[in-house]
Amino acid sequence: MANDDEKPDFSDVEGGASSTAPLAQPAEQTYTVASGDSLSKIAKHFYGDANQWRRIFEANQDVLDDPDKIYPGQTLKIPS
Repeated sequence: MANDDEKPDFSDVEGGASSTAPLAQPAEQTYTVASGDSLSKIAKHFYGDANQWRRIFEANQDVLDDPDKIYPGQTLKIPS
């Protein structure tokens, strides 16, 4: 039988999250276009999938008219 003064040992418990609360939306990221970049290349970097370029294009239609015309130094919003 355990001694009443013993404390449970939780040293091997791994951290984690469990909640029914909605997750907070992460702050929107931005990216500054570098020489040689394309929306596909940027999408591959942020999402792991070059085919997600349209997400970036749609989030930046206020500054982009053509997905093939981005230029170094331009700052783009990267939606989460």
